[in-house]
Amino acid sequence: MDSTTVQMAKRGVITIPQAIRESYGMQPGDTFALLDLGGGVLVLSPRRSEIDVLTERVRTQWVEEGETLETMLQALREERDRRGRQDAGFSGH
Repeated sequence: MDSTTVQMAKRGVITIPQAIRESYGMQPGDTFALLDLGGGVLVLSPRRSEIDVLTERVRTQWVEEGETLETMLQALREERDRRGRQDAGFSGH
């Protein structure tokens, strides 16, 4: 694992060294995941996090199916109610 020192310029801009940009195929406009591990340790990843990818996939599916956050929350409430009745010994049928 290599370590490189970079300096932050005005407005928080950090220049990634050319050799690193080239080795990872980084281009202007690329997005990065910045993870704060605590204790002053940051990780900059030249790819979207898996959580971001999954979130976008779920959002796209919801839109395609006409779902909204409110319809999903309502379905969750109904399922909790149903399970609560089952746990209490009521079948509801």
